[in-house]
Amino acid sequence: MTDSEKLDLILSEMQGMKSEIQELKRRVTSIELHIENATDKNIQLIAENITELAKKLNQAIPVADKNLAYEVKVNYLIEEVDKIKEEIAKLKSRIA
Repeated sequence: MTDSEKLDLILSEMQGMKSEIQELKRRVTSIELHIENATDKNIQLIAENITELAKKLNQAIPVADKNLAYEVKVNYLIEEVDKIKEEIAKLKSRIA
C-alpha cells in the first residue's frame, strides 16, 4: 500500500468520523432542546403543584383537628346520655 493510498484511507475514515460527529452534535442539540422545553417546564409545574398541595394540606390539618375534637365530644355525650338513660330506667323501675 502506497503512501497516497494510506492518506486516502485516512481521509475517508476522517470523513466518516466527521459525519458521525455531526450526527452526535445534532442529537445532543435535540436532547438539550427537549430538556429545556419539556423537562424543565414539567419540573417547574411539579414544583408549583407541590407548593399548592402543601398549602392545601396546611389548611386541611386544622379541619382534621377540629373533627377529632368533635368526635371526642360526641363520644363523651353518648356516654353521658347512656348514663342518664340508665338512671331514668332505674327511677321508672322504682316507681312501678
